[in-house]
Amino acid sequence: MSFFIGCAVWGHKSWVGELYPRGSKAAEFLNLYSQRFTAVEGNTTFYSAPNQETVAQWASQMRPGFELCPKLPRQLTHNGCLQPSISGALEFLEQMRSLGKHLGPIFAQLPPSYEPTLLEDLTAFLDAWSRSEAPLAVEVRHPDWFKEPHASNLNTVLEQLGVGRVLLDTRPAYSGSASYGQQPVEPRKPKVPVQPVVTAPFSLVRFISHPDQKVNQPFMEEWITLVDQWLRLGKRIYFFVHCPIEKYSPGNARHFQQLLEQKGVPVPPLPWNNIEQLPIQLNLF
Repeated sequence: MSFFIGCAVWGHKSWVGELYPRGSKAAEFLNLYSQRFTAVEGNTTFYSAPNQETVAQWASQMRPGFELCPKLPRQLTHNGCLQPSISGALEFLEQMRSLGKHLGPIFAQLPPSYEPTLLEDLTAFLDAWSRSEAPLAVEVRHPDWFKEPHASNLNTVLEQLGVGRVLLDTRPAYSGSASYGQQPVEPRKPKVPVQPVVTAPFSLVRFISHPDQKVNQPFMEEWITLVDQWLRLGKRIYFFVHCPIEKYSPGNARHFQQLLEQKGVPVPPLPWNNIEQLPIQLNLF
């Protein structure tokens, strides 16, 4: 496949009864999720690196063709310079190899404190990565990375090394109302410009949606055009939909898939659409 879509996590209790059948257990979430989407952003690895046994167990629960895109642990990416973390990053890669064919691109999310003056440090870190084992992508958050000449310098390094640039789009979450019904909408993601550039054979997009689909619509229309262009150029696209109110992430992702199909974008069918809605079983008293 050349297009993968999913959410930031595979297990959220608010999804039971909508994305997952009622009564689903937490231990079943990954398997159920992989039957509905084609990829997942491995946010869980950002907080704690799992051991190989856990990773292999994850792999056993995924359907064929499904991919997990792990995030490098924060203890490797959020402690200043990256070069001291090279050995730890390679150890993490070795652990993730237990995913086998389910291993998608790994990505490093850098903190807002990591600025363009550290480009040489970043280059050394990226150059040490074993790209033959797994693709790597980078997400930058310091505002100066999005200004010239730093933006071009970064893109040049990424292109030379075949490293992807994570594209973070927080506009929908900040554009809508700060509340949805009785629930507050708190994006908790940085307001950074969207610079839709592809620096590798693949692109990883993180779309921070709003619970209200009307707010998302104009931004999704922009991404439809870009995804279509990139796919026709032979790029591989990973599109992950977040939402400050996590309950709405799966539905927003499904809506984007529907829009792509309506526009004739060459994307594979969403597995979720092939699952029949089972009748609700009434409890007997």
